[in-house]
Amino acid sequence: MAQKPSIPKGTRDFSPIEMARRNYIFNTIRDVFRIYGFQQIETPAMETMSTLMGKYGEEGDKLLFRIQNSGEKATEAPEKGLRYDLTVPFARYVVQHREEIQFPFRRYQIQPVWRADRPQKGRYREFYQCDVDIIGSDSLLGELELVQIVEEVYKRFGINVTLHINNRKILAGIAETIGAEDKIIDITVAIDKLDKIGRENVNKELLERGLSEQQVEQLQPILNLEGSNEDKLSAIGDLLKQSPTGTKGVEELSEVFRLYNNSRTDNTSAFNIELDLCLARGLNYYTGAIFEVKANDVEIGSITGGGRYDNLTGIFGLAGVSGVGISFGADRIYDVLTQLNAFPQQSQDQTQILFACFGEKERDYALTWAKQLRGQDIPTEVYPDLTKIKKQMAYADAKRIPYVAIIGENEMQTGQVMLKNMLTGEQQPLTREALIQKLK
Repeated sequence: MAQKPSIPKGTRDFSPIEMARRNYIFNTIRDVFRIYGFQQIETPAMETMSTLMGKYGEEGDKLLFRIQNSGEKATEAPEKGLRYDLTVPFARYVVQHREEIQFPFRRYQIQPVWRADRPQKGRYREFYQCDVDIIGSDSLLGELELVQIVEEVYKRFGINVTLHINNRKILAGIAETIGAEDKIIDITVAIDKLDKIGRENVNKELLERGLSEQQVEQLQPILNLEGSNEDKLSAIGDLLKQSPTGTKGVEELSEVFRLYNNSRTDNTSAFNIELDLCLARGLNYYTGAIFEVKANDVEIGSITGGGRYDNLTGIFGLAGVSGVGISFGADRIYDVLTQLNAFPQQSQDQTQILFACFGEKERDYALTWAKQLRGQDIPTEVYPDLTKIKKQMAYADAKRIPYVAIIGENEMQTGQVMLKNMLTGEQQPLTREALIQKLK
């Protein structure tokens, strides 16, 4: 008995309809990246483990997929793994190709990543990221442009989102203020789970990670801060005034808000930015602003995230190069658009017209029409088999092809086709030029 085919958990096959929708997501995001002057690169699916390890924090390192050496002597080949994200490979790329790069380097990358995570709704082991980064500049204009890119992308998708923003310097200042500088990673990992596990469990985890009860108590006013972004910045500025690092973080965020407000041309925009002092993003390489985007109308995790990293390239031998980037989670965006029923009714990948023919002569006639339509960038099919028109119509209906051009002897004699609108059932004879004009 043949083995039942299957795929690994946390991975998926994609049908033509799903791929058309995914391409809509990729093309929308790519178009926004392009108008902001970013250029595309790609990196290999696998990296050496020395490149990957130690960049994602304790929990991230546990989720790395290791690759068994194949075709190489184990004693000679470096251990390899599938990339966890696109940022660390990008940092490796920058260092390896630094002689070819013009700084500041503005790149985008749309490729799959892999994480040995427990599969669940909205969380996959293989998924695509759409990354955009500016490296080689510490200007806060980088942060501003990423905020604007987020706003434009989700405006095009028609998704209402909230951009949560914080600064790792503020988190470092908080750790300084409560006398727990050596616990900064423990603090960020714990409070980053506030939305998922609640304040009581966060406090419990902080105690388990070695903070004293007094230090945990000192954190509570910060975890409880509410009000407008301006109110929160003012309050956290007062709380951290004895910390130069924390004060610097407050100043940077204040400048990002100022730049964004000054650059706005639409005062009626529904885009919402929220200062979230509990946002930590557990990745160790962030040093400044950090971002996370959540959909307002769908219960799902973060759909976009990123931040400022001041010396990620330093681990590969190129110190002092600051960068800032953000990543769009295409798979979660797909889930959000599906739940909102917000995909376009017809995709650019979809066949626009099918030629249905009564016989071989009619099919030969259709081929000349099809070639001309395709030359006009109109997705076109000619039904390949000589079968009943009813079956050809059923094929078009099943594929949701909006138009069928029916060709019989009469149409050939008049130099026309009978065009049928598959949605309304309306039929009309058209010349070749009239058909092209209608479809375009």
